[in-house]
Amino acid sequence: MHYRTLGRTGVQVSTLVLGAMNFGKLGGTTQDEVTAMVDVALDGGVNLIDTADAYGQGESEEMVGRAIAGRRDDIVLATKAGLPMGDGRDSRGSSRRWLVTALDNSLRRLGVDHVDLYQIHRWDPSTSDEETLSTLTDLQRAGKIRYFGSSTFPAYRIVQAEWAARENHLSRYVTEQPSYSILQRGIETHVLPVTEQYGLGVLAWSPLASGWLSGAIREGREVTTNRSAFLPQRFDTTIPANRAKLDAVEKLATVADQAGLTMIQLALGFVTAHPAVTSAIIGPRTMDHLHTQLAAADTVLSADVLDAIDAIVAPGVDLAAHEKSDTPPALLDPALRRR
Repeated sequence: MHYRTLGRTGVQVSTLVLGAMNFGKLGGTTQDEVTAMVDVALDGGVNLIDTADAYGQGESEEMVGRAIAGRRDDIVLATKAGLPMGDGRDSRGSSRRWLVTALDNSLRRLGVDHVDLYQIHRWDPSTSDEETLSTLTDLQRAGKIRYFGSSTFPAYRIVQAEWAARENHLSRYVTEQPSYSILQRGIETHVLPVTEQYGLGVLAWSPLASGWLSGAIREGREVTTNRSAFLPQRFDTTIPANRAKLDAVEKLATVADQAGLTMIQLALGFVTAHPAVTSAIIGPRTMDHLHTQLAAADTVLSADVLDAIDAIVAPGVDLAAHEKSDTPPALLDPALRRR
């Protein structure tokens, strides 16, 4: 396992992060399975675990909390808030009213008195940066969080938040957690140059592109991944964007074979090769998944392999742009772009 400094915090973190989204009902994992995966990941050198209150509506945090009992000091613990928690009108977003409550709930579920990294799960257009940053700064000063970061923010929102922190003499985001893979390279155009400019650590989620780069999805095979069961439209190869992904996967498989790599090694090695990226978040659902992903921890891709990847999916290109999670609201809601 390799380690890198998380932005400018001085904290050393593993280049692979254990993501906990699949812990619980979403991934069909039991507490015993979660505890075993946490133990194997930590023994394999992983020292950062990332979860969120919205994963299973708190279930993931509870399972992580049980799994890390007695090992808290060995772990850089990260969670997130902002996505809806239940049907309450204000049980979401990044207002002071909600974040104070959400963090207390997360700490209780995790069984800890602080988290190392608290992340805003999505940009909340209804809440000012000053409101959110002042709340996070207060929570930091109270000792409940050590650092805070953003997740899936557009580049211009990262810049705005950095400016707001400086203008109002508040602590600032020290990390960004974007979606990034060989098939979704759009953040190379705007987000990664901004995170490099401001010295933010980058924790990339979905480096295997929801299973497209796991080796399980190939031409002529039935798609049976867990994600395809509840997001079938993302795996329907009659849709042009998905067809483009499948065509790219076939070419990438050839590159991997010629380099003596698995598809997982190729995918994770690509993400961690970018100088702006600190770590790639893996989200295993089974112990077999975890072992195959940990086996990629030390993968370093040669320049020839990286050039071959660029020839298949050009830098800065998203093969499925409609799947991006940081699209400005006005592009999704016509009412926001018409007077």
